[in-house]
Amino acid sequence: MKALIFGILVFPLALVAAGTVEAAGKLEKATFAGGCFWCMEHPFDALPGVLSVTSGYTGGQKKDPTYQEVSAGGTGHAEAVQIVYEPSKITYGKLLDVFWHNIDPTTKDRQFCDSGHQYRSAIFYHSEEQHQAALQSKEALEKVKPFREPIVTEVVPAGVFYPAEEYHQHYYKKNPIRYWYYRNGCGRDQRLKELWGSAAGGEK
Repeated sequence: MKALIFGILVFPLALVAAGTVEAAGKLEKATFAGGCFWCMEHPFDALPGVLSVTSGYTGGQKKDPTYQEVSAGGTGHAEAVQIVYEPSKITYGKLLDVFWHNIDPTTKDRQFCDSGHQYRSAIFYHSEEQHQAALQSKEALEKVKPFREPIVTEVVPAGVFYPAEEYHQHYYKKNPIRYWYYRNGCGRDQRLKELWGSAAGGEK
């Protein structure tokens, strides 16, 4: 009887596990660079359909780079966030919209108070579909943007993504006072408001 009951219990669990694997196969990744990765996590964390947001480094040559190496420049990497999301619940187009309204797309090798190639803004696409969507969103933005400067944000293929050290992950939750001190001192939200007006992202 115990064997029968165990078998009955295991069978639906196996179906659930299979369903989980199937669902996991439908997940996709999106990778964006928008300056300090601390400030890029929260806008995506809050979106329904986003399963995870990871801070890290990508776009460079150095294998397994450290924060000290990337922030010093010379590795070619950018601080970035990699998002795992469910396309059935949120579109890549929505992620692009959130990305644009949380960066300054008019500055090359700089975001707010952080300067250097490691702080460039970029869209790292994972498929040709993402590539075309990113290009189209950039072109559409050029036509309706509320600022005069040209958009210099890169659209480039995604490469290896190296997760940042654990203390960087969700820094805004772990160290809220230091995070706010940095964000305010960097003038991020003020500049976003200047660029995007009421459509600006950032902290509300």
